[in-house]
Order: sequence, then structure tokens, then C-alpha cells
Amino acid sequence: MKITSDTRFNGSHGQVTLREAVRHLRSRELDCTISRETLDGKARLFVECVEHGFTPLRGEIMAAYYVAETAAAAEAYARGLITGEELRQKELDLARIVTS
Repeated sequence: MKITSDTRFNGSHGQVTLREAVRHLRSRELDCTISRETLDGKARLFVECVEHGFTPLRGEIMAAYYVAETAAAAEAYARGLITGEELRQKELDLARIVTS
């Protein structure tokens, strides 16, 4: 079975599509701890993972991993711990891991 954004699954409040779950995630006030840009990126990556055939749980794990690793690399660059080239390489490596 191919999983798409319209695939229905059991959420905490009954049947919901992945599209509805992402819309709900975006509508909540989660950006009080993270930026709207980060939240949108995570939601977009989650949908992409699911559309590539990952289960919703695996998609969430991959999106969280990507966001955490990207933030850690950006912070390391900001602190002068890695170079700009190392930051770009880390971003490429992460994109390859998530999309494979």
C-alpha cells in the first residue's frame, strides 16, 4: 500500500489523514519554542518522507532527526566550531540520509 498525504490513520481523536494531521500541527502554537520556519520545514519534511513510503512514525522520526541535526550544525558554525564548507557538507549529508 502506498502511503500518501490522504492516507487515513488513527490519531488521538479518531480517524485523520496525514494532511489533516500536518494542518493541525501547523495551527497549534508550537512556534513558541521553535521558529515558524523550522516548524514548516519539519512538517514539509514529514510529508515528503511519508510520500516516499515511510510510515508516519518513521517520517516523524526522520523529520525530528533532520531538524535537530541541522540546528546543531548551524549552531556549531555560528560558534566557529565548523567551517562554512563543513556546514554545507553536513546539510547535503542529511538530505541524502533523509531521502534515501
